[in-house]
Amino acid sequence: MDKIIGSGALFYALDTKRFLFLHRANGKTAGTWGLVGGGTENGETPFEGLQREIREEITNTPNFVKVMPLETFVSNDSKFNFHTYLIVVKEEFLPILNNEHDGYAWVSFGKWPKTLHQGLRNTLQNKTNLVKLETVFQVIDLLEV
Repeated sequence: MDKIIGSGALFYALDTKRFLFLHRANGKTAGTWGLVGGGTENGETPFEGLQREIREEITNTPNFVKVMPLETFVSNDSKFNFHTYLIVVKEEFLPILNNEHDGYAWVSFGKWPKTLHQGLRNTLQNKTNLVKLETVFQVIDLLEV
């Protein structure tokens, strides 16, 4: 089995301080809430693959204010890597979904929709990731003053 490399975008809107989640419509994770993202193709870097997935899954994306790596998950056998990025945008936007998703929600920190994709749930419950997010929010608040 070849190595599988994927990426996901946790969008954060400065105007509302909320995050974007998408509801999966099909596949083995149908019925769960997750991020924009997917696997890399044709030698893409994780971020290049994510940029393509963003265009495919939500079509109209605003300019990114900041992109920060949040976490890289590596499976026990090292054959699956998933890169999660925090992408800060100025304001919430209306995603135009492709057929992979049947809904979206902008939600406040800790008010995550139910049922989260298992990998995303693990990421959002990880104490190191929560500290990183808290630090980012403190810096953003300082810059907005």
